[in-house]
Amino acid sequence: MTTERDYPLQPIWKVSLRSRCPRCGEGRLFKGFLDVRPVCDVCGLDLTQVDTGDGPAVFVIFAVCILMGAGALWLELTFSPPFWVHMAIWIPFVLIFGIGLLRPFKAALVAIQYKYQARPGELDV
Repeated sequence: MTTERDYPLQPIWKVSLRSRCPRCGEGRLFKGFLDVRPVCDVCGLDLTQVDTGDGPAVFVIFAVCILMGAGALWLELTFSPPFWVHMAIWIPFVLIFGIGLLRPFKAALVAIQYKYQARPGELDV
């Protein structure tokens, strides 16, 4: 039987970029695009309590929209291109970075939940 002391604390950035288990750093975290595995296939960590909610999507939307807005404003003020140039640049930008950042952000939130041992709240009635 393994315990928490058997595994060194994994850096959150490393776990999130590789989408690996927050305890061992080796097992895959996702079974689909954003579906978290119920159990780590290497160390057996129970991941059923993980609940990131809409957090990853919110962080990604904020980051991508700020970058896109600043970039579009700079492009417009510097070069004044036609509207289709903005569409050709910013639609792929939003799709690539919006979808591409979801997995690392979700993995980071899972790692943070593991590090600080966050669990669902319970009411003591």
